[in-house]
Amino acid sequence: MRRRRRSAPPPAPLEQRYGIDPVRLRLPPDPEHRWPTVVDHLRERYGEFAGAAEFDLMVEGGRFVTAGGPVDDRTRYEPGLYVWFHRDFAPEEPVPFPVGVVHRDERIVVADKPHFLATTPRGSHITETALARLRRELSLPELQPAHRLDRLTAGLVLFVVRPADRGAYQSLFQHRRVRKEYVAVARHDSALTFPRTVRNRIEKVPGRLAAVEVPGEPNSESRIELLGRRDGLAGYRLLPTTGRTHQLRLHMSGLGLPLLHDPLFPDRRPRPDRLRPALSRPDPSTAPPGPDAVRHGVDDWDRPLQLLARTLEFTDPVTGEEVRCTSRLRLARWPLAD
Repeated sequence: MRRRRRSAPPPAPLEQRYGIDPVRLRLPPDPEHRWPTVVDHLRERYGEFAGAAEFDLMVEGGRFVTAGGPVDDRTRYEPGLYVWFHRDFAPEEPVPFPVGVVHRDERIVVADKPHFLATTPRGSHITETALARLRRELSLPELQPAHRLDRLTAGLVLFVVRPADRGAYQSLFQHRRVRKEYVAVARHDSALTFPRTVRNRIEKVPGRLAAVEVPGEPNSESRIELLGRRDGLAGYRLLPTTGRTHQLRLHMSGLGLPLLHDPLFPDRRPRPDRLRPALSRPDPSTAPPGPDAVRHGVDDWDRPLQLLARTLEFTDPVTGEEVRCTSRLRLARWPLAD
């Protein structure tokens, strides 16, 4: 029996906030008629999480919206109806480094992501992400990433300007048609010979920050080359064939060469606890919410992970042209890695 294809949702009636799309909710079936109105369903679903008083203020403020307009106590429940709203964003620690643009045309943007900035909204990093920043700074509200780079890793990330093109560029990474080159800094070990290739099986266990090596058929592969050595440290060129989470960091750590300033490998280290100066709450119409005057764990800007995604090479799936981009960033502990 052929499944009936669900129609595409209508466009969101709410604009982005700080480069972040509104939450889209599709109302589920209600065979027992539990929810006479949309507000009844939303109160059961979100009221306890947001708090009853806060939820009522959101309804009164017209913050829940359907394609037909704001939701109120008279909006009847209809299974399949789409509802949009914006969550309140918690204050985030601003990452004090810019996002560079290495290449831009009508189809793609290749950005130079700094250390400490997440690629896409996730967890506690929402407005302070490369995607949200680029959408705001370049006025490209439909921008989407074709792949992801670890938050602590700096370097090149490919973004797609038009949603219709995203699948074509994502397939480049899925089918390993992108040549990626990284540079890294770690200690030097004269007992190890290079170049060498590392293969093992890597899994990301839910609930754990760091990926782990497990027994089984290898699903990751990296070629590691020595660029040079100086003062007990060495620069390395890392050429991954696959793209598992934390792959390069785990492979280097497995050789006894954990990357300089890596807080996860070989063992997780606590982040420093520093006090940031108090900042006033910004105008929500002009800027993302900044940090409140509270003490909390933050990144140490002076000790970035010494890993840089330096080169991306691929054949453009739309034009057939060869594309090669090189990061303009440098690693502080190995500025001559070229």
